[in-house]
Amino acid sequence: MRRREFITLLGSAAATWPLAARAQQPAMPVIGFLRDAPLADATHLVVSLRQGLKEAGFIEGQNVLIEYRSAEDQADRLPALVADLVRRQVVLIVGNTPSAVAAAKAATTTVPIVFVTGNDPVINGLVASLNRPGGNTTGVSFLSSASVTKRLELLRQLVPKPGAIAMLVNPNSNTPDTERELRDVQAAVQASGQKFLVVEASNDSDIETAFATFAEHGAVALFIGSHAFFNSRRERLAALAVRHALPASYSLREFATAGGLMSYGTSITDAYRLGGIYAGRILKGEKPADLPVQQSTKFEFVLNLKTAKALGIDVPDRLLALADEVIE
Repeated sequence: MRRREFITLLGSAAATWPLAARAQQPAMPVIGFLRDAPLADATHLVVSLRQGLKEAGFIEGQNVLIEYRSAEDQADRLPALVADLVRRQVVLIVGNTPSAVAAAKAATTTVPIVFVTGNDPVINGLVASLNRPGGNTTGVSFLSSASVTKRLELLRQLVPKPGAIAMLVNPNSNTPDTERELRDVQAAVQASGQKFLVVEASNDSDIETAFATFAEHGAVALFIGSHAFFNSRRERLAALAVRHALPASYSLREFATAGGLMSYGTSITDAYRLGGIYAGRILKGEKPADLPVQQSTKFEFVLNLKTAKALGIDVPDRLLALADEVIE
């Protein structure tokens, strides 16, 4: 063989070696991330999920990939989104609400599913029990409805004047958790001797109408029900509450940082971190059926003093001392 031919042959072989080596390397596992609400509202949650994965030994882009999907508040899109993830052969699906997880469960009995939800996973049929989930599903529950009595107590300390306390609920969320939250708030308000006003909103137009209804009935304080629809509109709700001079209480810290007066509830970011850890453990070979559902127990009380000033509220020193975070 002539020298020039040998060099040409060597060059061709060298060019193909990296491709052959990459072809022999195992593909990175892919996680499906499924939400009802827009992805734009989940940036901080994804950061927490990645943190949990990192604690479990997985870093996005290095040894794991994530495919992101959102139904954009249109629950009927969930089955098609799940079907797409299954076609892409994801090794695990992370879902955020009972409807998202139910769509995933209906599509596959083999792909592991990890939920991070503020709903009761047993009541909503996501798992058989907390200690023994069974099947291919487990996750983290932060039970946002469990703290309603404390939330209402803190709100009434901020707004001690008599008058009706209103509650905004989503009529499309007729889950056991929503019904229990409504019953608990109603019982607590009635026990205080105040009037209770329930107003429904399931779209943006309803929200505008709701605030007009609050003003018409002389509401002195507002309790926002726990629902993903409201979570994705937290800035708008906070702004409307200030515009209508209506002190409001929310379940998640994200509302207070968006301009809401106060929030009290479990930390959703910590719940997603725990969900990321569970996802990592499953990627390492553990089975969802063997991983008990975790209960996120980190509670946060956040006060927004800038909003309090805009509403003309003097926050008592005792509440400032109780707050985990004060936004100024």
